[in-house]
Amino acid sequence: MRCAIAIFIAAFFAGACFGTTTGQVASTNAVKTAIGPTNQPPKWDGTVTVGVTATQGNVNSVLTTGRLVAQKDAKWNQYNLESDGAYGEVSSVKSAQSAHGSAQYNHIFVDDSLYSYGRGDALHDAIANVDYRLTSSVGSGLYFIKDKQTTLSSEVGPAVQYEKLDGEHHLYPSARMAENFEHKIDEHARVWENIEVIPPLTCPDAFLVNAEVGLETPLTHKLSLQTYLQDNFANQPAPGYKDNDLKLISGLVFKF
Repeated sequence: MRCAIAIFIAAFFAGACFGTTTGQVASTNAVKTAIGPTNQPPKWDGTVTVGVTATQGNVNSVLTTGRLVAQKDAKWNQYNLESDGAYGEVSSVKSAQSAHGSAQYNHIFVDDSLYSYGRGDALHDAIANVDYRLTSSVGSGLYFIKDKQTTLSSEVGPAVQYEKLDGEHHLYPSARMAENFEHKIDEHARVWENIEVIPPLTCPDAFLVNAEVGLETPLTHKLSLQTYLQDNFANQPAPGYKDNDLKLISGLVFKF
């Protein structure tokens, strides 16, 4: 996790020192570039990703994953919704059972380089013994790079975290720092990376780090193949549980 935090800090200061334009990613916890005025009102766009892995023989296993992403971009306002989940069994023993959802609203300022945001997240992870974890945050974001191929942005602000972990309730005033990056490769593929750090102010040892890196390759106008790696680190997990959950997910993406 020291590596993940170092990546976040390096990206933040690199953008601050060398960025000439500004931007933010539209991916798993991210936003798309605001569109200019048109004759048509802004509409929702989105994707549905579905993945299934199954084995039978000496070990019977199944893993299903799903993700829904939707966004609406206006001149000065951006709306982003995301939900994802996973369920798995190995020899009739649960290996994955999680659900996550987030919503974020961004208001772009006149100079198109700064924005304010409000965000909410909800998580359930039965395997990690997290009954629920609710996080709400407000703050400011800065677009370091924004062009047709590459975007880079960072966000920072206060947050409140409320969770039920191992049967106990915790309420933490926290901070939230995030970095988002996306690069399109000749409009035939895209890569993205994002990282989020949430340190509770009253209990710094209970910090969270959520990171993702992925690749998407289009197959048709409406269908793509997506592979991404998710890393969720909780420095103070439930007693008897590991602090790091790593998932490698591949699936088909349907655009709507």
